[in-house]
Amino acid sequence: MTDADYTMAELMVAAAAREIRDGEVVFVGMRLPLLAFLLAKSTHAPRALSIYENGIIRATPSRDPVFTVSDPTNNLGAIQTGSALDALGILQRGRVDLGFIGGAEVDRYGNLNTSYIGGWKRPAVRLPGSGGGCDIASLAGRLLIIMAHERRRFKARVDYVTSPGYGDGGDWRRRMGLPRGGPAAVITTLGVLRFDPEGGEMYLDACHPGVTPEQVQAATAWPLRVSPQVGVTLPPTEPELRIIRQYDPQGFWTR
Repeated sequence: MTDADYTMAELMVAAAAREIRDGEVVFVGMRLPLLAFLLAKSTHAPRALSIYENGIIRATPSRDPVFTVSDPTNNLGAIQTGSALDALGILQRGRVDLGFIGGAEVDRYGNLNTSYIGGWKRPAVRLPGSGGGCDIASLAGRLLIIMAHERRRFKARVDYVTSPGYGDGGDWRRRMGLPRGGPAAVITTLGVLRFDPEGGEMYLDACHPGVTPEQVQAATAWPLRVSPQVGVTLPPTEPELRIIRQYDPQGFWTR
């Protein structure tokens, strides 16, 4: 398979899907996370359960393409169609193993900003805010971040912490009363980054095909740690691509 056989978004979907384990309860987001869950569910994680922020709970993948979590095809055959309060209640009870989230900015400790660019007192740009992002980042068993890798987005410190990662490192989450969770991986347009289990700092684990660690560093605004065994992200297989394109036949999210 050559680079021309798949798009970067399809590669990110495949990489994200591989982070989902069979039998897990997954708080699923929009766009690429939605496709990632459908891919995992259709391949190696048939017993995974999906929860959507609008309160839909599914044990089976949707039969038809889904563009938003509230599409009728996502409601059809669901175990439950509830409310956002139901979904957040499941989070608060510690029942969610993995949550997806994205952001405008992320920093070296996995803190995310979806609120203000330039600080909250005199912001240059106001963003949509938390939604359920803070709840997912605080309460899920682990967090998976998907976003574009650009220097202006990967900052040493975000302008505003909307959704907490590992704070300022070390045992910050425990000190803040967050008994579980934290970012597990960041899947970007350049590679896959993970977090030091001791200090909580992000490091480069794998580059996407054709990308070098130097290119990832150039798109990161702090001295990025690189794994001594830095690898190459596995491209999506032909069966994986068929499933992704089954759910996104016009490339609405992936082209």
